[in-house]
Amino acid sequence: MQETIHKILTQFWGYESFLPLQEETIYSIFKKEDSLTVLPTGGGKSLCFQLPVLAGPGMAVVISPLISLMKDQVDSLNDMGITAAFLNSSLSYDQQDTVIDRIRRHEIKLLYLSPERLQNEETLCMLRDIGVSFFVIDEAHCISHWGHDFRAEYRMLGMLRDFFPSAGIHAFTATATKAVQEDIVSQLELSEPVLHIGLVDRPNLTYRVMPRQQIIKQVTEAIERHANEPGIIYCLRRKDVDSMSKSLKKLGFDNVSYHAGMTDKQRHENQERFVGEDVNIIVATVAFGMGIDRSNIRFVIHAGMPKSIEHYQQETGRAGRDGLPAFCYLFYSGADYQLWSYFAKKSSENSVIMQKLGLMYDFCAQPQCRHKVLVNYFGQQYFAGSCNACDYCLGELDMVEDPLSLGKDIISCVNGVKQGEYGFGAGYVADVLKGTVIDKITNLRHHELPVFGAMKNESTAYIRYMIEQLIGQGFLQRQEEYSTLSVTVRGKQLLEGKAVPVLAKPLIREKKKQIAKQRLARRSQEWQGIDESLFQSLREKRAELARKKGVPAYIIFSDKTLKDMAEKKPLTKSAFANIYGVGEMKLKAYADVFISVILDRSD
Repeated sequence: MQETIHKILTQFWGYESFLPLQEETIYSIFKKEDSLTVLPTGGGKSLCFQLPVLAGPGMAVVISPLISLMKDQVDSLNDMGITAAFLNSSLSYDQQDTVIDRIRRHEIKLLYLSPERLQNEETLCMLRDIGVSFFVIDEAHCISHWGHDFRAEYRMLGMLRDFFPSAGIHAFTATATKAVQEDIVSQLELSEPVLHIGLVDRPNLTYRVMPRQQIIKQVTEAIERHANEPGIIYCLRRKDVDSMSKSLKKLGFDNVSYHAGMTDKQRHENQERFVGEDVNIIVATVAFGMGIDRSNIRFVIHAGMPKSIEHYQQETGRAGRDGLPAFCYLFYSGADYQLWSYFAKKSSENSVIMQKLGLMYDFCAQPQCRHKVLVNYFGQQYFAGSCNACDYCLGELDMVEDPLSLGKDIISCVNGVKQGEYGFGAGYVADVLKGTVIDKITNLRHHELPVFGAMKNESTAYIRYMIEQLIGQGFLQRQEEYSTLSVTVRGKQLLEGKAVPVLAKPLIREKKKQIAKQRLARRSQEWQGIDESLFQSLREKRAELARKKGVPAYIIFSDKTLKDMAEKKPLTKSAFANIYGVGEMKLKAYADVFISVILDRSD
């Protein structure tokens, strides 16, 4: 069996070896064991269930949440020579009849369905008549109460066990805490499932987290570091998407937008332009992303703080799916915390949501290894001393030399301005520490406090940054209704010198220049030995072919494959066959086309 699956891997995918846990998951499917597989984005989940069906008889059914995701997966499989199809509302009745006819003639190996389609009695009867080798539940976190998406139809998939008692059921997701894993197993009624839990860490992603100040300037600086590279910019609200998209266009950054307030036609057109590589930047709310398989996204920018670490992991996971370096920027503010808190009040899961929100805010405001925090959150240990892939570990954060004294000044000010049970917000506290003379301060005689002007040489933005970090580390808390500050038990310990905060300074210009030089050096290292000009020519040819076929460009080849071509420069079919990701069908379909590009560049 091992020889068979390795032969299929090379024949169809053009890979020489499996990624971690892929082979183990494949064997679980062969053994007809129920299973739950959690692999990070880019970890090769799809191959785990696509390959086994080629090695055995029958058809597998994949339950997928989004139409766009189904289409892209089916297009990709068909391009590799694997017979796949989908049934959903995007097909006409005649097209659906054609697919059903092919299923009944046993011509389809992989069938993609929506969870809603499985509520259809005719579909269930058809599947029972022909027999199903196994079922796959993709994006299985949608099932869970504790997950970051709630999908009612997904929670009804437990009925598969009753209707198809002999078929294996295999759940797949990229992000799941232990609570979510347990909920998935329970909801799907998996029978003694084998768990394949991969490492959460995405070492190819570099994380940077900064307070939001001049957001357009911050976003454009990030985009300029990735000229001509694809990226996603996430905003919290629809109006923020529209404003950001408009501002970027005025500054000469071509982009498209995406949010639930647009018409289906507008969203579809913009998504197609982005996926088809007609435009490199999309500005969106979180309504965009789950159905996007574009593997070469080089950066993800969050212009606001997500409401949970699960959301952040899922959204940043859209970067670097090809395993190549990618970059994640997060610009946050205390106002984001307040916005999510407001929405949480309307939910029956308020306590759970607020707990998740608090941990997300801690991630932003507490200077520490970003990779370690994410890995620990999902119940795994991070053993590396330094990730060398986040602002903290790369030394991009200047640390405050005497955080205890600074922390004491801020805590004392919060206590000092308090009027009985009522406190003041961060802006007012910053004004007192700055020594700003305004009527409100003098009327309340807060200019007489010992801490008045204690931070007079610092900017208001600097003081606010320190306050946010103290909130994130639990020394201060923000009262939900009025955003006023109060001192916690931990804050009192700080005043007594029994607890010390970890405080980072905002970046200064000289530090930014130093960081920019380091980034250029790392990028040169990444491209060492690769003909970057040839790579761009290969990308252009890939986009041209994709437009003709009406499929996303990454379905032809990934950036990783194109980089391998640009480094090895194969000039014969036998040499082209050794390029990463070139299987038999792709060799026949594309070798001559791409070799001609390489030859043209060699002249």
